[in-house]
Amino acid sequence: MALCSQPRCSALEPVPPLSDDLQRFWMKRLLRLAAACGERGEIPVAAVVLDEHGRAVGWGSNHRQLDQKPLGHAELTALEQAARLRGDWRMNGCTLLVTLEPCPMCAGALVQARVGWVVFGAHDVKRGALGGCLNLAADPSAHHHMGVVGGVLEDACSQQLELWFRRRRQQQQRLKSGTPAAPPPAG
Repeated sequence: MALCSQPRCSALEPVPPLSDDLQRFWMKRLLRLAAACGERGEIPVAAVVLDEHGRAVGWGSNHRQLDQKPLGHAELTALEQAARLRGDWRMNGCTLLVTLEPCPMCAGALVQARVGWVVFGAHDVKRGALGGCLNLAADPSAHHHMGVVGGVLEDACSQQLELWFRRRRQQQQRLKSGTPAAPPPAG
């Protein structure tokens, strides 16, 4: 995944609420959650919402394939759980961390939920909506502008996704060619 020319932070506040060390700590946890998600056949993306005190109030990983839910993105799942736990759909002061730059649907939901900061790992120049192909966080039409930090543990996040997609393409090629994905059972 290529880097975009997005600045490290883009918000009204000059400094994100999480230190670089805390951003890396949470991103490492999300990478483990995303790996488990990938093992289930989902695109390995995971997210967490932290409240104003740094407590995890919502977790999510992709579950579109498993549950056949078009809205089953990690960010949306984490937002829903956080809203239920907090008893409020407004996430002012909260930080969402996610392993991949949010798509337009998720970035729009983050704006609508009034999330304070978004921290992501891998940039997505094709579909990313927080600086990749467009930037909904800074769009003049948005009623809310959030801070964005991109590229936290980017190499690890990008490699996890690239490896998953490479394996997925290989599986699909084996299925097309008639080569079994696993040897037939003995006997």
